[in-house]
This record gives sequence, structure tokens and C-alpha cells, in this order.
Amino acid sequence: MVQVDENYTQVSEFVIMGFPSLQPGNFNLVAWFFFFLYVATVGGNLLLVVLFALERSLQKPMYIVMVSLALSDIGFATVVLPKLTARYWWNDRSLGFHTCLFQQHMIHYFGSLNSLILLTMALDRYVAICFPLRYPMVMTNQTMTGLTVFCWVVAHIFPGITTINFTMMPFCGPNQIIQAFCDTLSLKALVCRDTSELYSKAFTVAMFILYVPLSFIILSYIFIIISVLRMASGQGRRKTFSTCATQGCIISIYYIPRFFVYSTPFFPNLTMTTDKRIATILFYSLFPPLINPFIYCLRTKEIKQIFARWIWRQKGIAPKKQGQIEAITKSQ
Repeated sequence: MVQVDENYTQVSEFVIMGFPSLQPGNFNLVAWFFFFLYVATVGGNLLLVVLFALERSLQKPMYIVMVSLALSDIGFATVVLPKLTARYWWNDRSLGFHTCLFQQHMIHYFGSLNSLILLTMALDRYVAICFPLRYPMVMTNQTMTGLTVFCWVVAHIFPGITTINFTMMPFCGPNQIIQAFCDTLSLKALVCRDTSELYSKAFTVAMFILYVPLSFIILSYIFIIISVLRMASGQGRRKTFSTCATQGCIISIYYIPRFFVYSTPFFPNLTMTTDKRIATILFYSLFPPLINPFIYCLRTKEIKQIFARWIWRQKGIAPKKQGQIEAITKSQ
């Protein structure tokens, strides 16, 4: 659908094409997959939020960051998956102009937010391990809450600039988005004028948001490893590495697939079809929100102990000592 203007014909809605080669006979199967993916992602992350709200023992700076990441993952999944599911369930492909811009803004917003949250997570572990005596005074719940709110606000800035630029761009030709959702690159391809300057700015911003926090994260973990290796106690080393491994898994899942996608243009022999590119983007966008809660539950000792207590209560048995719970979690 288009609207006529004095100078050009303005597109009023976009069409989400999704996977171009996907046959209609497979639409229902794909729709069910995205539906269950959404339910599992929201359910798993919501469980962490509820755990944090109910268990006072989890109301610490480290878990404030984890809850912030869980809420961000819920937000991202909600922005992407319901519309994608509707596209294949009811063939609902159309998306209004401003709705598409809103989705584009929120997708890049949550991407920027996750990058800042992971940076905060690494900073928390850096202070805890390298300055353990100062940690209780530096990283209080109030400090971490302030950092978290700062991340949620600042993450709007760069995506907001891009979104405002798009509102002033002429979309006068095709309106088919060869992607599973509205994003900057997809919209840029539909603008009816030279977008090289816009692309350069968007690419620079994306690299800044992605790699500047990553640089600080890598640097902080180098200092953490050095500090851990200086520890005299072998048990202390194992405990510290175990704590850092949880966050290291989350950070690796977030960044490594993106490296693969961003590096493909620099390797001529490494080509990707449109379907493979969309599938890869969906993988690195949706797999971390799905897997993060399971990483928390499997690798975080306090959360495992809480689940163990809940299981005992359901069976009508109350462990007399905390050591019984710890024995159970260690054996799992």
C-alpha cells in the first residue's frame, strides 16, 4: 500500500518475506517452532525474574545484572517472535510503516542493551575478584541498580538516531523486506536515494556498540585470570573460575556467532544464501535468550540450592541442614 505525496510515492506498509525458499507446506511447522521458542524463552527468563523477586538470598548485585539481562531477552523475543509466528501461521506478512520502524528501533535497542549489560556483568566480576575487599562497598545493590538503569536509558540513543533518520527518508519503491523482521540493513535497501552515508554511520555505530564493550570485557577477564592464577588456594581458584565460567558462557554465546556473520564478507569463498543468512541471524539473536536461563540454573550454585529446597518441600521433606542441600546440588 502506498500514499501519494507531492514529490514521491510514500510506502505506508512493509511486507515481511521471511525465508524466501520456504515452501508453504512447511509454514505451520515453522510457526509452531517459533511459538514454542517464544514460550520457552519467556518462560525460562520469567522464572529467573520470579526467583529474584521471591528469594532474598538472590537480591545481590550479580543477580541484578542477570535479571536485567533476562528482562532484555524477554523484550527482544516479544518484539520479534509473535509477528514472525503470525507470518507463518496466518500468512500475516504486512507491517505498518511506523510499526516497522518501531520494531527496527527496539531490535537494535535490545541488541545495544545486551552489549552494555554484558559489559556491566564483566565489570562486576572484575571488581569482585581483583578487589574483593572493596567489592561490598563499591558494588552495592544501589550502585548496580543505578548502572542497570543507566544501561537501559543509554541504549536508546544510537538506535534512536538511526530511527529518526529513517523517518525522514523517502520509501517510494518496493516494500518487501527480505528478512524475518525489520532491521536497519533491510530498510536501507528500500530507501529511494543514496544510502551510503547512512550505512556508514549505522555500521560505525553498530561496531562501536558491539566491539567497544567487548574490548573492555576481554581486558577485564585478562585481569581476572591473572588475579586467579595468583591465588594460593586451589579451591579458591576453582570457585572463582566456576563463577566466571557462567558469565563467560553467556558472553561467548552472544559474541561468537556475530563474529561469524560479520566476517563472511571478508572471505570470498565463504558465501551464504539468503535463507542461510536469515537463519544465522535468527540463531545468534534468539539462541542466547533461550539458553541463558539454563546456564544460570545449571552453573549457579545458589539457584541450584533454591530448586533443591523447592523439590524437598514438594516431597514434604525439610532438610535439617544447609549441608544436605549443598550435597544434593554437588551430586547433580
